[in-house]
Amino acid sequence: MLSRVADSLYWMSRYLERAENTARLLDVTMGLMLDPGGANADERWQRMTAALGRPLGIAWNGSLESRAHKLVFDHLDPSSVTYCINAARENARQVREEISTEQWQRLNRLFHHIHSPNAQTQYATSAGDMLASVVDGIHLFQGVGDSTMIHGQGWQFIRLGRSLERAYATATLLEVYQSELFHAHERESSGYQYLELVGLLRCSTAFEAYCQVYTADLSAERILEFLVLNRDFPHAIRYCVDNIRTAIESIQRAGGRRVPDEIFAGVGKLHAMLGYTTIAEILATDAAAFLHNIREQCLRIHELVYRNYVHYSIQSALAV
Repeated sequence: MLSRVADSLYWMSRYLERAENTARLLDVTMGLMLDPGGANADERWQRMTAALGRPLGIAWNGSLESRAHKLVFDHLDPSSVTYCINAARENARQVREEISTEQWQRLNRLFHHIHSPNAQTQYATSAGDMLASVVDGIHLFQGVGDSTMIHGQGWQFIRLGRSLERAYATATLLEVYQSELFHAHERESSGYQYLELVGLLRCSTAFEAYCQVYTADLSAERILEFLVLNRDFPHAIRYCVDNIRTAIESIQRAGGRRVPDEIFAGVGKLHAMLGYTTIAEILATDAAAFLHNIREQCLRIHELVYRNYVHYSIQSALAV
């Protein structure tokens, strides 16, 4: 597979995952803002933007409503939902022959929907419904892709991009939340912490899945364990890293080109760290440092993917 094709498929997937994550966090945060207790709206907004990587493009002036509108519709702001969908569609357009007609139709429909006057009207009437329609559109694209693409190298690069973006986003979210909620003893007597923990699970689409494993008895420690170490839940970091490892192994088998061991070592290090640790060990040391380390290793894996599959030298391409 050409490196430019792999690059476009990889980033198409990452941008769509990023758009979904932004829409979901914004929807949950706007819902939490309806409850004035515990934390004010500005605190929740700052926590949300921190969970999104504290994007520099977001203007801090103006009302919360104008900030939220910008985060959805500003096509010049790299942190916005619209910008990410635009970038995903442009990457898909460049490799139109590599994806199915059904995928292109779903992505094109989502692109035209968010640029239509109806989206603005729907957002003004019910922001939650509009954001849900964006998430639904991305889920449709992902489901159609899994059903209509041959699961070869192209599909594996899509899987790799989605899993890497999701692992990084979940680690960032937990790192932001842990400092406030995992030590919020002064607020435990009120309903604040329970509401915020529900919000944290909803940010990861994990509330029902968590309850199936732990019942509705919410605790910050169990949520951390579930979202970091569970191997069966799609938004858990361990699950995402398993997918990253499998995708890279599949790309390597299908490519017929020897890839240096560093990429397998980079993924294997993170995979082993998650496979051979426990929540007790994480909490006994420093949960924030552990999560930050995961983020750094995700960035390292991204660099290795680019070095070995996108910006590789002619000499390495000829090696067998």
